[in-house]
Amino acid sequence: MRTGPSDPVELTGFDDVPAAGDVLQATESEAKALEVASYRSQRDREEGLLSTRKVSLENLFDEIAESEVAELQVVIKADVQGSVEVLRETLTSLSTEKVKINVLHGSVGAITTNDVMLASASNAIIVGFAVRPERTARELAETEQVDTRLYTVIYDLVDDVKKAMVGLLEPEFEEEELGRAEVRELFKVPKIGAIAGSHVIEGVITRSAKVRLLRDNVVIYEGEMASLRRFKDDASEVRQGFDCGIGLDRYQDIKEGDIIEAFKMVEIAPEL
Repeated sequence: MRTGPSDPVELTGFDDVPAAGDVLQATESEAKALEVASYRSQRDREEGLLSTRKVSLENLFDEIAESEVAELQVVIKADVQGSVEVLRETLTSLSTEKVKINVLHGSVGAITTNDVMLASASNAIIVGFAVRPERTARELAETEQVDTRLYTVIYDLVDDVKKAMVGLLEPEFEEEELGRAEVRELFKVPKIGAIAGSHVIEGVITRSAKVRLLRDNVVIYEGEMASLRRFKDDASEVRQGFDCGIGLDRYQDIKEGDIIEAFKMVEIAPEL
């Protein structure tokens, strides 16, 4: 029996109901059909692995930033039950409001394929203490991209998790004041604009610093420095007691008596 394009047909014998839009390919034999089906299944699996990012201690920040992960799921394997319980309690106690640690499973013995399958399905990492993965489990972990960490010292394991958690926190910054200069004279430079002839009265003014312009102790400008000069030469910094010329980025309303503050934002280590 043969049929051509656009001919309506009725087919029976499928194991699963095809979805609307599925493409049907005819082959010369059942063996060939099985070969094609196997190839396509493997290809789809490989493409799925490429498009699916598993959680690891390194990429957890990206996952949380994308709102894909709210907590770190952990599978624990250890040499004795006492180690399992210590690790479970220790890791769970590290949880904060921003980063939650959930011990999904903990047991004694080598890391098995079942552990890897559980971690893969739950987007978890595996930590092993004084144990090693079985060969098949190691191969499966590579295929499934499951992050597996092995330790012999509990403190090393805890330190790694702590460092990862600190790295997940948003960076914190604080302002560090560098110096202050008083505007004593104004210069109008063609094609550049106002240059504040200033005297550094405190600290140091650096070219890379952010600046704040104050008039009667009121901030009227905050932004970048366009130029910093000593006489006619560009300067990287000018220290207390010296004169300089300061240009502000896209700002011209400078007056004698104004104070220019130079500062920088310094990143500080966040705490859990």
